[in-house]
Amino acid sequence: MSELDWSDLRYALAVGNTGGLAAAARQLGVNHTTVLRRLDALEARLGARLFERARHGYQPTEAGALVLDQARRMADQAEEIERRVAGRDRELTGLLRVTTAFVVMEHLLPQPLADFARAFPGIEVEVVENAFLVDLSRRHADESAGWSRREADVALRLSRQVADHLVGRPLGDTHCRVYARRGAPGLPQTVLPMATLLRDAPWVAFERDSQARVYDQWMRKHLTTANVRLRVDIFNAVAAVLRTGLAVGILPTFMAGRHPELVAVSEPIPELSVPVWMLTHPDLRQTARVRAFMQHVGDAVAARLAEPDPG
Repeated sequence: MSELDWSDLRYALAVGNTGGLAAAARQLGVNHTTVLRRLDALEARLGARLFERARHGYQPTEAGALVLDQARRMADQAEEIERRVAGRDRELTGLLRVTTAFVVMEHLLPQPLADFARAFPGIEVEVVENAFLVDLSRRHADESAGWSRREADVALRLSRQVADHLVGRPLGDTHCRVYARRGAPGLPQTVLPMATLLRDAPWVAFERDSQARVYDQWMRKHLTTANVRLRVDIFNAVAAVLRTGLAVGILPTFMAGRHPELVAVSEPIPELSVPVWMLTHPDLRQTARVRAFMQHVGDAVAARLAEPDPG
């Protein structure tokens, strides 16, 4: 048997992960005929059929399951080698990919990112707004370019729990209050007990089926009998509705400075105090650009979170 080609195994792994030629081709950024040709070549080299071609997709045979298991281990080892090599990079140059939530990007990061870009002109920062913490050690296919890259080098997250395999530091806590439009008829204008707000005020809330965030869980628990007038999906949408004077709603206090037309009508809600974490993979923490970013931007965000509550 001739020597196995790792690139052929990558094609088989893509088929196994996606269940079909077309999806594997999109993941790898190639034509589906290329995937079929490489898969056929691998099966011929091994002398075994790796997938059963069914109408509902490609299902691994017993031999295919064995090959896929080994290929996944090889992929993990290749990723570890890349991370370890990247972690030894001492140059303050290159691409640094950051993932965070939309509300963090809009309200906490603009000035720190601008200051960082001026201080380190050789580092190109790419921010991906993502509501969920990705696995920084895994890779995904860039369908437009046809090459793979890590999801992110650094994550900035509002979370009470972080993955054990990541390293970083908490930058401070975010807090939430209930807000209303200043001077809006029929809406409270001073701080009231939460029980009064839940009983008497109209509300804008998050989507009924949302459960992932601590804010979703709080609303599902406390707004079951409240007068909910409108539901949206993100804090920016809540702020937009609050500016109309329709209802009251919850916002992080760090948003208040951008919305002087709103007034806080509750004390900070203890259950909604959430840490902000800056995280990376252990193999990348010694990379010069990662260290510089986590120190420079992390310190700036920490200082911002330490400012007095504008409410």
